[in-house]
Amino acid sequence: MKKILGIVASNRRLGNCEILVKEIARRVSIPHELRLLRLPDFDLRYCTGCYRCLSSGSGCILDDDLAQVLEAVVGADALILAAPTYFLGAHSSLKIFLDRAISFYCMGDRLWGKPAVGVGVAGMEGKEGSTHLDIERFLAVILAENLQTRILYGALPGEVLLKEENRNAVAEMAAAISGDPSKKREGCCPICAGETFRFLEGSKARCMLCSHAGEVSLKNGRFTFSPEPIAHPILFGKQNALDHRDWLEGMKKLFRQKAKELRQVTAGYEDDGEWIMPEPRRPV
Repeated sequence: MKKILGIVASNRRLGNCEILVKEIARRVSIPHELRLLRLPDFDLRYCTGCYRCLSSGSGCILDDDLAQVLEAVVGADALILAAPTYFLGAHSSLKIFLDRAISFYCMGDRLWGKPAVGVGVAGMEGKEGSTHLDIERFLAVILAENLQTRILYGALPGEVLLKEENRNAVAEMAAAISGDPSKKREGCCPICAGETFRFLEGSKARCMLCSHAGEVSLKNGRFTFSPEPIAHPILFGKQNALDHRDWLEGMKKLFRQKAKELRQVTAGYEDDGEWIMPEPRRPV
């Protein structure tokens, strides 16, 4: 029996994100059990940028719940992610988790390639901002196989399932998890299947998920993106991830070699400005 992990990046109980995860799981045709994880429930601290996780061999050294979340992901056979839109972007719990991603390399072999779908919820059509990209990035950083990512609209709890087009989208995501062929993606990056681009000069654009740049053309009424090779891909292929880990290790060594020189640069800014510090909270 397959183990499906539903990751809910919303504080709202029985809100649109939670019921979407459960409805997708209900429609998965293969035998499975569903486990659920509400990301904001966990104590996930900010990354300090110490890089000690690279050499520790056991992941991040911060004493919080990151390891528990990662073990839940590792123990799953497939993933369903749902996140709400908060002011033109996905809930911040996704970003806090992803900021710790350097420490994921210690379990890369156990994370790699899990089939996954992601859904973002926005209350107003067209006001999802970067939510779609945020969800794609989450699945890419945890090294999952992104089968399908969608944005669905619904503001009130439960409203998202009242619309037929949303129920059809749920059925498609469930079919993808079940192993049925999903619709061929068009108008996306052929490297990572990302759907968010930044226009550059002329007819060039850059995929905001994998960072490849290339030509954009219109063929048969559809946009086509033709990426050019880049020197340092990091997330799209197991070897890319390992190469990036090695690069980070090299940067640690370079920092040690240049520590004195770098300190001479930064020391000149030590006394500029006046810091505003948080005031002690009064007991309630």
